[in-house]
Amino acid sequence: MLGKPVPDISLPATGRPFKLSDLKGKSLVLYFYPKDSTPGCTTESQQFRDLHPRFKRAGCLVFGISRDSVKSHENFKSRLNLPFELVSDPDEAACTMFGVIKMKNMYGKKVRGIERSTFVLDADGVLRQEWRGVKVPGHAQEVLDFVEEL
Repeated sequence: MLGKPVPDISLPATGRPFKLSDLKGKSLVLYFYPKDSTPGCTTESQQFRDLHPRFKRAGCLVFGISRDSVKSHENFKSRLNLPFELVSDPDEAACTMFGVIKMKNMYGKKVRGIERSTFVLDADGVLRQEWRGVKVPGHAQEVLDFVEEL
């Protein structure tokens, strides 16, 4: 998928519905995370929040995506004071499109879930970079560094 246009997708989100084709002309960061209000996801979202003014200056929109409901997202967004929208993907349409659903070990049990991953799309909707199996510390800064060079 790298270097190719990403197909259009429409999903519910905080704020107004998320539709890729409506966002042409802006570069996008789509960060997929496992679950609202969990420690790693909270830290990752806070890091994107803290760097948000710089993403904005770079002409880039940030969206967090998980399988949680819009209601759960609204609570998470409000609690963390996130300045960007969270996209709900309960049917895993975006997760499947980006190939982020994996079998993971959770407390010794195999579970199916989202592998923490981030994707950058340019203003034409072309996938320019991807990070899979993300470790949270420093990741948002690494993404910002890439976006600022885009």
